[in-house]
Amino acid sequence: MAGMTSPNRSTYDVIVIGAGSIGAPTALYLSRAGFRTLVIDSRSSPGQGSNKAAIGGVRATHSDPAKVRLCLRSLDIFSNWKETWGDDIEWNNGGYVFVAYRPREEQTLKELLEVQHSLGLNIHWLDRDELLDVVPDLNPEGLLGGTYSPEDGGVSPLRFAHACCRHAQRFGAEFRYNETVTDLVVEGGRITAVVTDRGRYACLNALLAAGAWAQPLAQIAGMYLPVNPDSHEAAITEPVARFLNPMVVDIRPAPGSANYYFYQHATGQIIFCITPSPNIWGCDCRETSTFLPMVARRMVDLMPRLSNVRVRRTWRGLYPMTPDGFPLIGWSQEVRGLLVAAGMCGQGLMLGPGVAELLVRMLQYRQSEEDKEILQILSPYREFAGQEKLK
Repeated sequence: MAGMTSPNRSTYDVIVIGAGSIGAPTALYLSRAGFRTLVIDSRSSPGQGSNKAAIGGVRATHSDPAKVRLCLRSLDIFSNWKETWGDDIEWNNGGYVFVAYRPREEQTLKELLEVQHSLGLNIHWLDRDELLDVVPDLNPEGLLGGTYSPEDGGVSPLRFAHACCRHAQRFGAEFRYNETVTDLVVEGGRITAVVTDRGRYACLNALLAAGAWAQPLAQIAGMYLPVNPDSHEAAITEPVARFLNPMVVDIRPAPGSANYYFYQHATGQIIFCITPSPNIWGCDCRETSTFLPMVARRMVDLMPRLSNVRVRRTWRGLYPMTPDGFPLIGWSQEVRGLLVAAGMCGQGLMLGPGVAELLVRMLQYRQSEEDKEILQILSPYREFAGQEKLK
């Protein structure tokens, strides 16, 4: 194995801060590659932060080459997980459908096809009648068509996180739960230890994969990360007979929401979420009284068949947002040995496996030319000039 490893068994090669969508698969791939790995999380088990609030959608349908490439790799890993590792992570390749009811959305979706096709994404524009063949219950009135990417899908966020951590332990990774990081020790410009409320752990490298809580941790080491938590609300219905395969996404803005999306789980429930507009900054995860009436009207208008389905519960989770909607992945310029994988903008699950493999290659100093291009796009030190079109 290439890369920096310690002959001192009291020193970890890598300490991963966070056992969620990024930290869990990275711990697996690090330990499998021979790195002595420690994972620290303030909660009691894997995926108990933002990860457990995710609704499980995974897609490579993005507007940016870096995210498309990383998520294509993730999809390959998810779709072969049971065969490779033996776990049922509830993989479902129902695909994704982005609908267009206005010329504006039609133009946006069609313009993105060129870059998506150039990167190998299996996605096509379907006219109205073709799209109704895929999703027959869409409201046909005003429907112009939409894009369909059949190889996208979904998994169980918690099943995946727990599977990664179980296998990582088999490869020797250590996990310390219910420990809060209180300090990152920097000596001579390099990180040398991570301190928690329960102990001090020496390391050669530290990976900051703390999601919505990454910014204050980075500040301890003198690094500024423009990551701010944005509260998103979601819900699940009672189970009903199977009628819907793809995740359906409507990117039309409306009062209170920039877009919304929903799919039918294998067990029959409809799971749905919105992107709030304006953003709801902060860590308040209490449910609201405004979410359900707002999104219900939109969903029933788009798919009238949903009008009589009863909602079982709602919840809120945090999206770690960056100014442009793209992740932050790269080495700290302020502290040697500090690696950042934060600001996944609510897409940590779908990015997780692809990002995890990339992080291992970075620690092995084996980046490909494609890796270097991805890292340039997602650099924590970029100018944040653009915007993700399919957040």
